[in-house]
Amino acid sequence: MTYCKRCFYNSYHPLKITFDNEGICSGCRIHEEKDVIDWKERLQRLKEIVAPYKNSSRTINDCIIPVSGARDSYFVVDFVKNTLGMNPMLVTYNKHYNTLLGIRNLSYLKTTFSAPLLTLTTNPEIVKKITRYTLDKFCSIYWHCIAGQTVFPVQIAYRFKIPLIIWGFHQGLDQVGMFSHLDEVEMTRKYRKEHDLMGFEAEDLIGHGDLEHKDLENYLYPQNKEIEAVGIRGIYLNNYVRWDIKSQHEKMISLYQYETEKQQRTFDSYSDVDCYHYSGLHDYIKYVKCGYSKITDHVNRELRLKR
Repeated sequence: MTYCKRCFYNSYHPLKITFDNEGICSGCRIHEEKDVIDWKERLQRLKEIVAPYKNSSRTINDCIIPVSGARDSYFVVDFVKNTLGMNPMLVTYNKHYNTLLGIRNLSYLKTTFSAPLLTLTTNPEIVKKITRYTLDKFCSIYWHCIAGQTVFPVQIAYRFKIPLIIWGFHQGLDQVGMFSHLDEVEMTRKYRKEHDLMGFEAEDLIGHGDLEHKDLENYLYPQNKEIEAVGIRGIYLNNYVRWDIKSQHEKMISLYQYETEKQQRTFDSYSDVDCYHYSGLHDYIKYVKCGYSKITDHVNRELRLKR
């Protein structure tokens, strides 16, 4: 096993980290871009990208933002509305592991920004069936959450004919340097399957663990011809904004009273306050499978940002 000489990631990272001749990981190398990129120029580039999607009517939504009661939701919605001047539709997948604080944060989010919010809630009995199978097959209680969070925005984009989806940050870029910020990588079905979903699309679960096609309809990605018909694309803000989730959260606390809470297994009290299991049981399973846990992600973030 190889460890980075600068951070605490090792060669077993599930997102396929690499190391250079000096023993520095690809995540740390790409992170160096944050200190040399002209972020004013990148912001102007982003404004040029979104300009064709903007609608002059304030009654029509011109983009979709996936949100939750935590993570980067407040920052992204604030940025899209107040910096880009767009009128977003918010969408969220009900993970069924919700904390009261997360529910409250989500409710405040939609009222604070006066934005419509569409929620997908799958039958809890189906969620149980999926989770029993994914826990047995590849040791994950969170597959259904990630599958729902990454497909529901795309389904809504197709149904409402809103082609632009704006996500916060690309995990593969920010953690392991899978891409450069300047590559302007966008959302893809391939990345979702291979990394987010551990190689298993919803279709792959049909016929296993008593799961039928009708059980998995909420998790099926639209067909390519449907994507092309609407022109759906998903962009990531961290290609155009210097990403620092801790500072961004602290700004949201100051502006909008975003609520935080002490988390299990890490010092970070911002990112996953909406979920009972993400920093607890789910993170412990990650530790058993990968040899590191959420605390490593958060410590590495602070190291790379020189804090």
